[in-house]
Amino acid sequence: MTWFDAFVMYLYGLKWLAIVVMVLLFIFGIDDLFIDLYYWTRRIYRKLTIYRKHDYADPDKLLAEPEKPLAIMVPAWQEMGVVDKMAANAAASLDYENYQIFIGTYPNDPETQAEVDHVVEHYPNVHKVICVEPGPTSKADCLNNIIASIIEFENKTKIEFAGYILHDAEDVISSMELRLFNYLIGRKDMIQLPVYPYPQKWYDFTAAHYLDEFSELHGKDIVVRESLAGQVPSAGVGTCFSRRAIIHLLKEGDGLPFDVQSLTEDYDIGFRLKSWGMEEIFVRYPVTLEQAQLREQKAGVGKRAGNVVCVREHFPTTFKTSVRQKTRWIIGIIFQGSRTLKWTKDWKINYFLWRDRRGAIANIVSFLAMALFIQLLVIWTVEQFYPSSYRVLSIFENEPMIVFFLYANLLFLVNRLVQRFYFAKQYYGWWQGFLSIVRIFWGTLINFTASLRAIKQVMQHGDPRKVAWDKTSHVYPVVAPPRKQPLGSLLIGHGKLTEAQLEQALMERPPGIRLGVYLVTAGYVTLNDLSEAIAEQEYSSFQACDPFELSQELIDNLPSELAFKYSVLPLAEDGKTLVVGREYALSPVSEAALSRRLGRPVRGCVTTQGAVTLGLRYWYMNDKEVDPREALEHVQRSQNLDAHALQRLRDTYFIRQLPFGVALVQAQAIDSAVMAQVMISYQRSGETRLGDYLVREGIITDAQREAALAYQKRHQVEMKELLAEAVAGQPGNSCEF
Repeated sequence: MTWFDAFVMYLYGLKWLAIVVMVLLFIFGIDDLFIDLYYWTRRIYRKLTIYRKHDYADPDKLLAEPEKPLAIMVPAWQEMGVVDKMAANAAASLDYENYQIFIGTYPNDPETQAEVDHVVEHYPNVHKVICVEPGPTSKADCLNNIIASIIEFENKTKIEFAGYILHDAEDVISSMELRLFNYLIGRKDMIQLPVYPYPQKWYDFTAAHYLDEFSELHGKDIVVRESLAGQVPSAGVGTCFSRRAIIHLLKEGDGLPFDVQSLTEDYDIGFRLKSWGMEEIFVRYPVTLEQAQLREQKAGVGKRAGNVVCVREHFPTTFKTSVRQKTRWIIGIIFQGSRTLKWTKDWKINYFLWRDRRGAIANIVSFLAMALFIQLLVIWTVEQFYPSSYRVLSIFENEPMIVFFLYANLLFLVNRLVQRFYFAKQYYGWWQGFLSIVRIFWGTLINFTASLRAIKQVMQHGDPRKVAWDKTSHVYPVVAPPRKQPLGSLLIGHGKLTEAQLEQALMERPPGIRLGVYLVTAGYVTLNDLSEAIAEQEYSSFQACDPFELSQELIDNLPSELAFKYSVLPLAEDGKTLVVGREYALSPVSEAALSRRLGRPVRGCVTTQGAVTLGLRYWYMNDKEVDPREALEHVQRSQNLDAHALQRLRDTYFIRQLPFGVALVQAQAIDSAVMAQVMISYQRSGETRLGDYLVREGIITDAQREAALAYQKRHQVEMKELLAEAVAGQPGNSCEF
């Protein structure tokens, strides 16, 4: 056989391969065209009818809805350098208060546990869950452990979470996300938000091809899916399940809501909930420009599309890690999904099952089409430069069927590029829209490689459900909160305490007494020194306060229910801004909530220790006996106390104030995390005191309340006791805790 004979056979095979590929591309093109036509017809119809009669959704409605308790679930296996930043960012920026974050870790992953412990130090609404089995198990197994921990937390706090939210460790969460879930969860059983990857350098096609795919998927395809079939697949992040949905999943799974053998544990849940008659929604909800802190600041971004509440995250930046991630998706959705999710009697559900499962074939066909195109382009180029050469392409040009499929698929390709450009441009701007046209070919190569790898792994294991969790490494775009510095180190650093004094105080300090309380009581430092150090430790500003010198006019700016709820006292007005003091830092979320409730800007700061506790009693409980000024003046005159002794009396009085909530925690009647959730739910009204509320709700017993009251009485000192010591010649020395 000559080289020419071999070349002819090659061309003959190329021709029939091209025919098969073009037929399959035509089928896929018709499929995609149907989705495109449905989307644009629906969008134009709604614009001409619904939105001519009704306004778009008002973002202010999200703020008006009373807050329901929500739980965020974050599975974490070997997420060093990621999970602490994600949890800290969420805890610091979410415009919502009534929520808890549960992070699932593994007993053989101490590095991740240490990072979670770091976040728990800063935020009482973040909880570490340690899975029973060592990792790596499946993500679903980790989520099942988290659900079990949430149920235990509910039993302790006597609350019921209204929504359970899925997130990954690398997610950046919109500040309005929980507001949106809170608004919809009473009517919907599964809510899915759009996901938008972060763009990298313009030449980083691997990471950027994700934004092209997600822009079109969550800008158009899932919108059509929900409208046509009423079924929404969970993306695994930005998904909220109602309590009803979780309970049903627990019942059906014999206590295990997520399939532990699934690599895409979230995919099948949408189908299961739909089959049980539950309501699902994919929501693209634009908010105001000020609320859309995740919006891309680029030219060409859509006015409404760029402001949607969404999830942002970084995706793999290398070819290898991207292929690994997409292999997991393909195995979970196509191969495992085909085994667990059978065809239904609903043609609309079946249609979208087909679209999900065609991926393995479509990825390979698309790559073959690209390879064929390159080969034919080379042949065409040769013919143009050498007119006397064999007219090889005539074997294609003389076939009407091939010409038809060629032009039809060319039109489908142009449509595909236009659709991809539009949806990428709507969220990321003109530049990324144009780049998406080029990146489509790189994405085709990644998807082709991932499909081959998925097929290989399934063939090696024999059963797709036996493939292990091949997790992807991630990065996170923000800086974690700095670790708190020890109080003693801060005081030494500012020259308020020596190393020897600190060691002596630590040795002398009675068991169970906080170091700061003892340092002031024993006269090592002043109250002001300690308060300033605590402000620095909390990374907050400091403003000293004498609660008895405040004016009634200033107090009237803050209603009692808010003062008690947030344990704050109004200190000053800075223009339109109300400055409120707290004995420990006020969280950004609480600060924003106060601002909304008061209808004016609010700025929190750390103030003098004990001042808020005394101020609340004096101004809001009308307990005028807590004011020590008259008694101090009397003892100064009668006992001839100097200014130093008098100041020490006052400092001791302030630092020895102990709110009942703190006494409950220190007396171990209630866990600090449980107490934080209780204070979110508790609204002080009339004679309903905190202890009565806790007993009534079954959170603590009568005996525990009495024990906490006894603890408070033993540790909290009243001025008359200090004055008695002063008369005895030992002013402020009482350490009989």
